[in-house]
Amino acid sequence: MYAVIRSGGKQVRVEPGASVRVEKLAGDVGDTIELDEVLMIGGDSPARVGTPLVAGARAIGTITAQDRAEKITIFKMKRRSGNRRKTGHRQAYTEIRVDRIEG
Repeated sequence: MYAVIRSGGKQVRVEPGASVRVEKLAGDVGDTIELDEVLMIGGDSPARVGTPLVAGARAIGTITAQDRAEKITIFKMKRRSGNRRKTGHRQAYTEIRVDRIEG
């Protein structure tokens, strides 16, 4: 069984036992989290697609990490003018281990 959830403006395909990284969510490591924006459920039976959400469906998981991703470097330069700008960014994320999918 699998589900497609929406979290942080992105769609993520999840399965029980799998770990996924999503945009930062509130909670501490070890907390149980409920993701109730389920867009689709599939598996052995025919897939159920929501309009836009599947009614009563949810994915329940455990937070395994609250961290920040690797640093990316943004470098902008305009030729012949000496105009340069260098910045960096580290995106915060939450890693979730999906325990079960209900619905």
